[in-house]
Formats: sequence, structure tokens, C-alpha cells
Amino acid sequence: MKSTHRSTYRHTRSLLACALASCMLLAAPQVLAQSTSATIRGQVSADSTPAGGATVTATNLATGLTRSVQSTGNGNYSLNGLPPGSYRLDVAANGQTSSQNITVQIGQTATVNLGVGGVAETAPAGEATDLETVTVTAPAMVETKTSEVATYVTQKQIQALPQASRNFLAFADTVPGMIFETGSDGTSKLRGGAQNSNGINVFIDGVGQKNYVLKGGVSGQDSSSGSPFPQLAIGEYKVITSNYKAEYDQISSAAVTAVTKSGTNEFEGHFFWDYTNDGWRQPTFAEEKGDFKVPSKEEQYGASFGGPLVRDNLFFFVTYEAKEINRPRTVRLGTSNFDPAYITPEIASYLGPANAPFKQDNYFGKLTWQAGDDHLVELSAKKREETEITGVGDGPNAPSYGTAKTNDSTRVDLRWQWSGMTWLNDLHLTSEDDEWSPRPITMGPGRSIRSTLANPTDGDTLINIGGGRDYQDKGQKGESLQNDFTFTGLEQHTIKAGIKYKSVKINAFEQQPYNPQFRYDLNQNIDAGLIEIADFVPWDVEFGAPLPGIDDRNVSSRNKQYGIYLQDDWEVTDKLTLNLGVRYDYEETPGFENYVTDPGLTAALRGWSNLQGPNVDYDIEDYISNGSNRDPDKNNWAPRLGFSYDLFADQRHVIFGGAGRSYDRNLFDYLALEQSKSTFPGYRYSFDTPGHPCTVGTGTCLAWDPSYYDPANLYALVAASPNLGAEVFMINNDLETPYSDQFSLGMRNTVTMWNHDWNTSATIAHVRSYEGVIFALGNRWPDGSYRDPAFPDATWGHQPWGYGIPGYGRLLIGDNGIETKLNQLLLSVDKPYSENSPWGVTVAYTYSDAKENRLNAANSDEHFTFDYPNLDGLPFITSVGIPKHRLVATAFGDFWGMTLSSKLTLASPNPKDSTNCYNTTSTDNCYFDSFRADETIGFKQLDIALQKTWNTGTDLSFYVRGDVFNVFNWQNYTDYDTWRGTPGSANPNFGNRNGVGTVWPPRMFKLSFGLDW
Repeated sequence: MKSTHRSTYRHTRSLLACALASCMLLAAPQVLAQSTSATIRGQVSADSTPAGGATVTATNLATGLTRSVQSTGNGNYSLNGLPPGSYRLDVAANGQTSSQNITVQIGQTATVNLGVGGVAETAPAGEATDLETVTVTAPAMVETKTSEVATYVTQKQIQALPQASRNFLAFADTVPGMIFETGSDGTSKLRGGAQNSNGINVFIDGVGQKNYVLKGGVSGQDSSSGSPFPQLAIGEYKVITSNYKAEYDQISSAAVTAVTKSGTNEFEGHFFWDYTNDGWRQPTFAEEKGDFKVPSKEEQYGASFGGPLVRDNLFFFVTYEAKEINRPRTVRLGTSNFDPAYITPEIASYLGPANAPFKQDNYFGKLTWQAGDDHLVELSAKKREETEITGVGDGPNAPSYGTAKTNDSTRVDLRWQWSGMTWLNDLHLTSEDDEWSPRPITMGPGRSIRSTLANPTDGDTLINIGGGRDYQDKGQKGESLQNDFTFTGLEQHTIKAGIKYKSVKINAFEQQPYNPQFRYDLNQNIDAGLIEIADFVPWDVEFGAPLPGIDDRNVSSRNKQYGIYLQDDWEVTDKLTLNLGVRYDYEETPGFENYVTDPGLTAALRGWSNLQGPNVDYDIEDYISNGSNRDPDKNNWAPRLGFSYDLFADQRHVIFGGAGRSYDRNLFDYLALEQSKSTFPGYRYSFDTPGHPCTVGTGTCLAWDPSYYDPANLYALVAASPNLGAEVFMINNDLETPYSDQFSLGMRNTVTMWNHDWNTSATIAHVRSYEGVIFALGNRWPDGSYRDPAFPDATWGHQPWGYGIPGYGRLLIGDNGIETKLNQLLLSVDKPYSENSPWGVTVAYTYSDAKENRLNAANSDEHFTFDYPNLDGLPFITSVGIPKHRLVATAFGDFWGMTLSSKLTLASPNPKDSTNCYNTTSTDNCYFDSFRADETIGFKQLDIALQKTWNTGTDLSFYVRGDVFNVFNWQNYTDYDTWRGTPGSANPNFGNRNGVGTVWPPRMFKLSFGLDW
């Protein structure tokens, strides 16, 4: 039977493409945009008349970089490719001149109308000054006419706002629709909307930092407490939550585009040191429950230095940041379903405080060469080295069971900007080398002590000790060429186009479980008079074994990536602007496309009678690869249409909106599973013990012998039949690329209150994502059914777990299928900081109605489903991890040589997964039914910081700063009882807190010291 569980929405690709393609025909051919450079454009007037042929020159006040253009016949001009910063604009027309200073931000298009002959300027004018002048007033421009749903994060916010991690992405949650999550283990990730963090992409100086192998979106951010980039090197950044322009690729949720700092004509330096320890924090909730406090500390330090090598010509900037953390962990029993009388002194000795050390070194360097007015060359390099202990505590994992992980990254970017009067070419040559390598701390058998009181089959974990499971080596290494071109010579059009080519080798070496994992029934062993764990008799073992005859188990692929797009920003009138664009991406993954399914497995699958019955709901031929029946996805056309309408042509009241499609990519970690599992298959054997009897010699039942603690003896068990019992992964040959469709409509306003301009924005956004990869059980009962035919009315349970592939083991099949639906209301208020008004306020409110069809998603990264054969036709339920209401407010200001800042975060409770068997007639008809805890506020945290700066009368100043996080020590709980009860018998504890899990941090004080020169 042909597979039916493919996405039913793939046809919408052509529908949306056709709808937007008609709009594309209105645009002239175009080229690629610069995601970090700013643009200044407007109209020149002389004596109230548009001045054609006027010369407009922008001069960077810090570096002397100049760019000049001539206005068109109707006086319009456009200066493109400007590094963000402060500029002097000089205009000469009809023998008259004028000047003014402005500041532009990353990726901003600022409209500045210029005039000579006494014509009033529409942009605030600063004091015209020579570059030798020390103090320059350069008002910051506000971009209101973009169709993107975008918000800026300024250098002042990065410097002033409270922050514990020095991960620059942490400030992105001041943007409506964004969530920066910090887990109880200190790991962090950024997510936008209903999609998980994989959909994010971060662009540094215009170059994407996408992780092609692992989760987290950004390279190096999978399960890491570290920072993807040294914060000292970040100048400012822009967050685009949806409807970004066509220049952005490999993304389906939010884009972060950041610009790094460069040297200037002034030698400048900075040094900082941050410190906190367990004496400066309240105990965690787990520590309070255990009546102890774990020694801990966090220390961060670094320095930056930059300046001219040749004034106005050649500059340098270097920085180094280090982070050392010894974060507290608590080892606790993994379940409450046990008899305390069975907890032996040895087991109790593993419980209590533990530590998880972390160390990171982050380096960045940049050379900037202004080789004339028409050329700008930059060479930058980043190196990140990171070591960490993970998987310890905050649950049943003892320190010996943890994982030692390295996480390293090296990236180099050579950039050349070449400009003319009406065009700008921006070329990047880049290289990258990212490595992620977890290893078990202990090499030896892993021991999982379990209670079988409530779960006789697998038991509930009490404590894990010994050798852990995790052994991996994954990463990406390659080079790319990216060329962007902007043309402004066509009246009222900014035409952009670009190409990208990348050759990158990606690898996914994995051996899971590396150490054999033995399970012990605590009750059985204690009843047998055994006290020491070393004497316990296991009831089963799970282990992996290298397949004979395979020397290299590394799964790798030399991928080729191609991208091209066209875009036109068309100023139809002084009020209406249209953004018309289309992007196409194509990627070859030979490691997946050229893979050939093992002939023996192919024969077993084709001869498997369970897949031949009338009730089979998929065709196994869709998953058998012959090396030529898999092709790259060729349908990744992404049209994007945006508009903005300036109601009064004064940039103070603008309606904007857009619709577009954006493609992400499939993680190689998922694509590699069918190969990694076939070269290091996993097995599970049972031992005939009193509490878990089996027939020795039948199936995988053995008599227990301590010699099985030696992996060599386990390998010998499967040497004769290495495939017997092996778990098999197979992926659909017609795998498609995940993507999202995005729609938005909103209004921006600039209003004057209390003699200050305030910027407001209100946006309604709708985002649908499709084609996420999901793995499901491919086993079927003898008649081809997914449910046991002996229970014809069952809609839950009764899966064919024991009916695996003859001669092998269970089958798992991968398909596209995960979808999300998101409706959001995004509100923001911003009073910008400036030298003349040295205080700022931001308020970001997000209302989210998020749903997904991934029904058993204990977390947003879940990509397995076993309760249903696939996701076809299943209802959408509330997405986990996304609060309905979220408010982030910040305030900061300078006074008396001090800076005071604060950040308040409030959110309604996150939805939790729940299985509903209570509102059914039988446990054969349970279903997933997520819920929110009965609490008004699910997360709340107030942070404050106070910094005092002393000027020494020289170029040197120093400061002392104190940050207090979670001022009121609010506990933000994560563990709740999710069991609703059995049919007709409600669980009285349903929805109540049932654990000691809370979000980091408790109330904590951090001391900082710094120097500036």
C-alpha cells in the first residue's frame, strides 16, 4: 500500500508562489541586500525645488570612511552599504552646501531629506563638525518604513541592562515574540514563535551561523551554557521575528543580524571582570528541600582593544572573553514510586549536592582597511573553545554518570565592499570549522537502579551510576562564497540581488549507548539479601556493538549549497513603499541521497509478511534507497511581499505588512540515523531473574553471568547474528525541506509624550510551519495493523513493539509531518536613549495562540512519536513551552556618574503535556491533552543593576557594578503532576507541583569591575 502519511499541505507551495509571483512581475530585476549595512536615502532640495545632480557625501565620524552619490533628476539619493555608526552628511547643490550629523543602525534604511538655501531639514540636525572635534552630536534615526516585523537591540542596552550570561542573544527577549530560555542546568537557547530553536538563524556581519548538524539553530548552541560569540565584539543587532526580506536564508522562525565592532581613529580599550559565588545567592529550591547548599561560582572576564594602524585607512580590533562556571546540581531520586525502606545507605550516598564545571574561551579579531572611498576590506576571525560537564544531577544521574563535552568553533570572514555612484558590491569569502564531542566521564558499565512498584515492565529510575551512554563527534567544516549587489540607478527603486555557494563537510559520528546499560530491580535484589550495588543481579542489559567489517562508522556528507535571490524596494510614492522579492535555495546532501539500504535488510523488509497485509498504512518501498531514487528538494522557491504606507509622509504613522515563505533545512543529525544505527546497532537482552523470569535460550533471554560486564562478551553474543535485535532507522526517500509561511499586518507610530518621542508598534502575525521531521514506529502486527486486532476499538496503546523485522529488531521510519500554527499579537513601546535624553524604556508584550500536531512533545525539540502510527489527521493541541501572555519591560538611565537599569519578565504558565485517560471509558482510548497550571503567573523575574563610573581626568575611567538577579527570589517551577487519572477516577494531585525543578537563577548578586581607556 502506498504511503499516505505525507504532508497534506505541500500543494500550498504552488498556491502561495503563484499568488506572490504576480506581484514579482511588477519589480525590476534585482540583486542581493546586505543584512548588516545601513542605507541613508531621501530627497535633496535647493530653494524648495528638487535638486537633480546634487552631491551627497556621508563621512563616518569615527573612521573617516566616505561614500558619495549624486541625486537623480527628481532629487532622490541613496547611500548604501554604510557600516552602522554616526555620519556627517554633506550636500552640495546649485553652489550651496549644508551639513548635518545622524546615527544609523544595523540593517536600517533611514529616510533623510536634505536641503540647501534655507530649506528646513526633515531629520534632526546635529552640530556640523570637523572630524578632529572631540564631541559630536549625531541623533539616531528611527526606521519606521520597513515591512519587516523587526526591532533593534542597541549597544547601550547591551552595556546597561542586567545580564548574567554574557550571551548577547539574551537581549533578544526584549523583542515581542522572542523567548531566551535558560534551563535549570544553565543551558540556553533562543526561539521565536511556535517553532523550536532549530528554526533560528544568526547572521554576524552578514554571514549566517547556522548549525547544519545539531539543534539550537546557531552553531555551538546545542545544550550549551556558553556564548556563540564574544559579547565585547558585538556592536548592535536587529531581531526580525517574521517577514524578513529575501536576503535571509536557512531560517523558518526568527532572524538575528548583528554587526561586530571595528577599530576607529581613536585607540580604545576595555577590561571587565564579573564574579559571583554560592555565598552571594539564595539556595535553589532543591537545596532548600535537601537542607544543604552546593559550593558554586561563576567568573567571567575579558578585554578588548582597537584603534588605527594607519589613520583614516587601516584599523584593528581584538577581544577575548572567558567564562568559568561551577554550577550547583542536586542528585535526587528519579521517582516517588518507591518504598523508602529499600533505599540503602549506598544509594543514599549518591544523593545530594554535586557540581557541573564549565569553561569557555572566546576570541575575536578584525582588520579593517579603507582602501579609498570606493573600497572597504575587512578580515575577521572568531575562535571558541569550550569544555563542560553535563548530565549530572537535577535528577537521578550521579556525577560518575555524566558527560564530558567539548564544543569548539573557528570561523573566518574576508569581506570586500566595492562601491560606485549607483551601486555597491559586497563579497564574502568564509570558512568554518565547528566540532561538538561529548564523551562519558566513566568508561565502564552503566547501572540504572529502578523501582518496579508502579512500573513492573521497565521500572521507574531511582539512580544512575557508572558509565554513561553518550559518545558522539559531530560538526561541520567548509568554505563559502557569498556575493551581494545593490543598484540604485533606477528612479525610486533599490534593486538587490545575490548568490551564495557553500561547500561544507558535515559529520555525525555516534555510538549510543557507548557503555552497556544494566537495569536492576531494587526490590528484587534487596529481597534477595543483596545490599551492595556491585552484588546486584540485573534483569536486562542494553548495549551497542560495532557491526563487523565496518572500519569507519563516521557518517559524513560533502554538501553543496546554492542560493540566489532578487529583491526590489520600490518607493511607489512618498507614502507607499513595496518590498518585492523571491529567493531560491538548493542543497545536495550526498551522504543521504547516495545511501544504499543494506541488501540483506532490503530482502528482509520485502519478505516481511507483516507489511503485506491489507491494513498496512505505508509502503516500505518509499524508505528503501537504491542510491539513485533520492533527489535534493528542488521546490524551494520562496516569494516574499511586503509594504509600508506612511500616512502623512512624515515617518511618524506607518501601516506595514507582508506575506512570505521561508525555507530552513533538515538537520543532518536526523538524516544520519539510518546509517549510524546500522553501523553501531543497539541490542537488548534479558536475564532470567526471580522478578523477571524468561526462558533461557529463547529469543534474547540469558542466564546471568558477571562476565557480561565485559563489553567483549556482550559483543560475542551478537557476533554470529549481528542484525538480530538491532534497531533499524529508515527515512522516506522523498524527504522535503521544512518551511514556514508568514503573514503580518501592523502599525508603527512615533508620538510625543513628556517632551520626548516614543515609538510604538502593534502587529498581528500569523505563521504556519510545515514538514518538520518525525520518527514513528514502523513495526506492524501480522495483519498489518498498528493496534492489536484483538482490541478493535482501541485508539491508544497496543502497539506492535514485539513484532520487529525478521532477523533484525524494531523499525523506526522518518517522515515529514510536524506542523505548527501560530497567531500572535505583538505590542512594543520604546523611548530611545540619547545623549540629550540619557534614559530609555522598552516594553514588549506578546500574546500567543500556538498549536502543533506533535502530540507527545515533552519538549519543543521532540521528533519521535510512538502513540500513533503517524501524524496524519491528528488534532492540533496547545504547544508546550509557549506562554499565552509574556511581558518584558526594561528601563535604564544615567545620573550623577551612575547608570541604573532594570528588567522585568512576566509570563503566564507554559502549557504542559498530559495524557488524558480520565475522560475516557477505557485506557485503550486515552489521548494527549495539554494543560496549563492553575496559576496566573507562571514565570516572573526582576533584575536590577547599578554601575558607578569614575573619570580620572585622563583617557582612563573605571567602574564598579552590581547586578541583582531575581530580586524577590521568585520560584519559577517546572515540575507538575501531569497524570489526569484513570477512567472515572481523577488524580487529586493533577496539575500540582510535584518536584524540585525550578528555573535558574535564585536571587543572586554579581559584582563587576571594569576599565575603559
